[in-house]
Amino acid sequence: MRPLTLIFPALLAGCAVGPAYQVPTTPQPAAFKEAAGWRPAAPADTLERGPWWTLFNDPQLTSLAEQVEVSNQNVAAAVASYAQARALVQEQRASLFPSLGLNLSADRSGGRNTDSATSYRSSIGASWEPDIWGRLRAGVSAAGANAAASAADLAAARLSAQGELAINYFSLREADAAIALLATTIAGYERVLVITRNRFDAGIAAKSDVLQAETQLANARVDLLSQQRQRAQLEHAIAILIGKAPAEFTLAPAPGQAGVPEIPVGVPSLLLERRPDIASAERRVAAANAQIGIARSAYYPNIGLSGSVASGGSKVGDLFNASNLLWSLGTSVAQSLFNAGATRANVQGAEAQHQAAVARYRQTVLTAFGAVEDQLTATRVLAEQQVLRQQASQAADQTEAQMLNRYKAGQVSYTEVVQAQASALSARRALVQLQADRQTTAVALIQSLGGGWQASVK
Repeated sequence: MRPLTLIFPALLAGCAVGPAYQVPTTPQPAAFKEAAGWRPAAPADTLERGPWWTLFNDPQLTSLAEQVEVSNQNVAAAVASYAQARALVQEQRASLFPSLGLNLSADRSGGRNTDSATSYRSSIGASWEPDIWGRLRAGVSAAGANAAASAADLAAARLSAQGELAINYFSLREADAAIALLATTIAGYERVLVITRNRFDAGIAAKSDVLQAETQLANARVDLLSQQRQRAQLEHAIAILIGKAPAEFTLAPAPGQAGVPEIPVGVPSLLLERRPDIASAERRVAAANAQIGIARSAYYPNIGLSGSVASGGSKVGDLFNASNLLWSLGTSVAQSLFNAGATRANVQGAEAQHQAAVARYRQTVLTAFGAVEDQLTATRVLAEQQVLRQQASQAADQTEAQMLNRYKAGQVSYTEVVQAQASALSARRALVQLQADRQTTAVALIQSLGGGWQASVK
């Protein structure tokens, strides 16, 4: 009979029963539809993104985004999950090696008519399950893939929290701009109300002019209160994202940064598949593939090796006498002969799980392409709209001034003044909204690309 030391290495060399892993194919468009020169992505999810929020050149945003790294509780939970996944990898790797145990015991026995006696025993035992069919290696592969997926989930949680903070921050600055605009508008409406009352007292204007002016002023004050409420809610949301209670956080009003970072052409060919959700989905496909091998290994017997050395005696010193030593070596083979198709069902279940993971991965990639296309469209359209909004706001301001002058000269009714003022305010607020929309769209595009475009390929 050939020694086991010669048989097992030969078996280990070629008995893995799991399928070889291949990254599933996904749609690869030749170019992005909504931006000429942008190309499809190549896998690069391990590239360092860098602090993408610095692209907006806003020191306050930079300070807040950096706090998300250490303070946001969702990110902290993802960090703990990643640590757990890494521990599972170490646990699976340990199964590839023999285990060694030491037992020491001391017993004292006796009876009413007999003397008491003490016996001592010590033993050292070892056991090992050779990974002949690749089941344990597949377990390590699955655990490693799941750990990599957990790392991608951590990156996704961090990116999501940072993106949400940036969007809330720009929305808050939009509220600041709207509050300042409404405050200026209210001051103007108050002056117009004084003029209208003076004209009414002089018998030049009708009472309805005064009532219209008062109505318009009251509505503007209501809008101001609504903006202040919205700003407070955004401030509370930002506090939670950086791990603080709302009562402990205050963000002073400030003019918003209207700048939007320029998007370099061609970058998505390097960055789209840095999206952590794509990386996570692909790693879970690899883990599901390894599970097929684990399930298939149940068709083959489990082989184990064991050995032990033991010693006993009535004195502690007897444990070290060679004459008291006992040793044993053993081999065990266990094989299920009949389980009513349970093994086949487990294999089919693992294969179905793999197919589902492949489908989810492909859907994630398709969704990523769609998200980039959406944000590219929004980026282009909003830039064009801003030029038109600026023109509309300037024209509305001029119309408002002309109508007010003509009203003072008695050439138009106050209703026309109200209409011109309402149009001017609407145009100004639409311009403020559009500037914020461009910034939040830039954040959404950065998230769609996996976290900015500041990276060098090594």
